[in-house]
Amino acid sequence: MKSISLDEKLTHFSTHWDPHVIADYNDNEVMVVKFVGEYPFHKHETTDDFFYVLEGEMQMDIEGETSRTVKAGELLIVPKGVVHRPRAESEVKVLLIEPKGEPNSGDSDREAAPKTRI
Repeated sequence: MKSISLDEKLTHFSTHWDPHVIADYNDNEVMVVKFVGEYPFHKHETTDDFFYVLEGEMQMDIEGETSRTVKAGELLIVPKGVVHRPRAESEVKVLLIEPKGEPNSGDSDREAAPKTRI
């Protein structure tokens, strides 16, 4: 049991759309990620998708709905089965929580990130 500095963990990488596991929480992985641009539309059939913005601002496009802006200090949970696409005009830093083994790419054609542990 120890505290984890999110700021320190985020200094370990500069890649985008490449989540890094920083802790385990029950049967979930707690991750940090940086991204800019847009991810493909996708969905997760069996799990909600958790996004907590640490720094910057992101948009979440939801199929058939108005995009939502999520700013630093805010979180958004996309319910399972909902088609969505995160995107950001400038680099954003985000905390993610996903079940272990869940591919970040959902049902998109994009190859899932390896989720390296740091």
